Parts: sequence; C-alpha cells; structure tokens
Amino acid sequence: MSDYRPDNDDVPFSYPVKVGHISANPVRIALEADKDELKALAKAWNVVSVDALKAELQVARWKKDGIKIVGSVKATITQACIVTLEPITSQIDEPVEQIFVPEGSKLARIVTNDEGEMVLDPDGPDIPEQFTGDTVDAGAVVAEFVALAIDPYPRKEGVEFEGYGAEQAQEERKPSPFAVLKDWKKD
Repeated sequence: MSDYRPDNDDVPFSYPVKVGHISANPVRIALEADKDELKALAKAWNVVSVDALKAELQVARWKKDGIKIVGSVKATITQACIVTLEPITSQIDEPVEQIFVPEGSKLARIVTNDEGEMVLDPDGPDIPEQFTGDTVDAGAVVAEFVALAIDPYPRKEGVEFEGYGAEQAQEERKPSPFAVLKDWKKD
C-alpha cells in the first residue's frame, strides 16, 4: 500500500488535500509541476527529463469518511532509446481514479471467501488506499499514475535489435553435455 503523507520528503510532487474540507460537492484542482519538481520527478523516475506535468482533478467525499479523486494527468517525458540511446519524447495522458479511506476503515478490507482466500475482481474497482491523519497528497497520486504509465523499454520507432534475433540465439547455443547420451542404450 502506498503512503500518502504530505510530510513525506521523498515525494517530488506534492499537493496536500485536507480531507475535512472536502464535502459531497466536488472540489476542482488544477496541478502543474514547476521546474524543480520536474527535475526531481525525472530523477525519481530515472528518465532523461520530465518536460511537463499537469493534472485536472475533482476531489469529493466518498461514503462517510473517505474521499475520491477523479480526473486526468498529462505529462511529457524524454527517455533514452534502449537500442540507440537517442532521446525519445513521449506523451502520457492517463485517467486518474483513486479512493482513500482513513486507516483502519472497514471499507478498506479485502473480501475473502469461506476458505479465507482473497476474492478480487480484475475488472472491478481497486481496493481503497488508506491514509493517516487528515490529509491526502493528490500530487503523489498524480505522480504515481504517471510513473505507472512510463514505458520501461522505450524504443525509437523503426529501430530493431540487430544481430540478436532467434537465429543467432540458436547458433550460439552450446550442445548439451547430455547430448552424447541420446544414442546410448541400456544393455
């Protein structure tokens, strides 16, 4: 589980939201990372640069004591191609939807069946995240959604690995030391 505490110094992009100030009417929040935050995010995500990060969010009360953050995040990042190491610029446009409940809330329990096994619906909603205190960090949520959308193996369009195909793998394979036994018969 993620830890969305606003006093977490490891979060390079932060926007604390006081849960007590959120009502049933959604609060609109527009976030944009500044130059220092973009630099810190690039370092945290291990990319060449983060050129832009913007989010449009709505934060509303969920059930009795939780909150729901819904919206979208857009980012422009530059990564190194895994083949040529040339810079590649990528556009990320991701929907954001996350529910938070106070620590220890019954709403965050994982459903189990009679045998005690977890019952998870892959197409169903995610289990709510828990928060401590009275604040949720909407900036950390945005950063997490972008981080999950980053291509871990960026490759410039049209570039292929040369000399490392399946044919070469077959050629490089050494014969098994047990190959001599295939013709051996027991008497």
